[in-house]
This record gives sequence, C-alpha cells and structure tokens, in this order.
Amino acid sequence: MIQYSLQCSQGHQFDVWFRNAAAFDEQKTRGLVTCAVCGDGDVEKALMAPAVARSDGDKVVVSAGHPEAAKIREMLRAYRDKVTSEADYVGDKFAEEARKIHFEEVEARGIYGEATHDEVAGLAEDGIEFLPLPDLPDEHN
Repeated sequence: MIQYSLQCSQGHQFDVWFRNAAAFDEQKTRGLVTCAVCGDGDVEKALMAPAVARSDGDKVVVSAGHPEAAKIREMLRAYRDKVTSEADYVGDKFAEEARKIHFEEVEARGIYGEATHDEVAGLAEDGIEFLPLPDLPDEHN
C-alpha cells in the first residue's frame, strides 16, 4: 500500500491510499482519481511528508498542520466511531477473517481488528479491499 497526498486544480488537498504506484497511474489515466472535496478530475500528486525511520525499523509518516486539521480530525474520529460501533471486532484475526469474507467462506459483514505489516501486504497483494482505521494523535495523551 502507498499513500499519496493529492491536490486538485481548485487547491483542495487530500490523502489517498493505493495498492501501489502503478495503481495510482492506472486509475488516474482512466479518470477514476477525483478530488475528495469537490469531485474535480484535474488531480496531481502534492508535496508529501517524509517517512521517518524509528529505532524499531517501522516508519512513521509525519506532516505539518493542515489549515483544516481540526475538521479533518473530527471527520476521521466520526469515521472510526462509526466503524467500531457497527462492525465486529475480530482482534488479531483480521487478515484471516477478511480473507474468509473475500472468498465468500462466511457471510459478508463489517469487521475491524489488528494485522501485522506482512498480513496487510498479503491482503493488498491478494486484491482484498480494506482501509486502515485512523490513529488520532490525541487518543494517546
């Protein structure tokens, strides 16, 4: 998975996840990448925040404050609350359950839980759609 910061011709900035860089290029060519705010199809990659390595080898994405950061944070909080209130928590069995749903081995339902980096990469490689739940900074204070 790769995250791009995008900007439309109207100046709206937003972040989007893609399976890989080629997926972004292909979707943009097909006209499937549009502004999340106004629907404008004239979208380009914006300057992106660097990934900073931690001592444990994981990477953390850092970003300077966006002018609408409080509004975006509230939207992310509402999204997270909606998912966690309406979906089944499956703990560390997320990848296993997502595969069962994808391959129609169990009835489709909303789920959330935890997955390792390798499990997330495996789901993406298998074409299984999922979204990471936002981890909001004020939840760790």
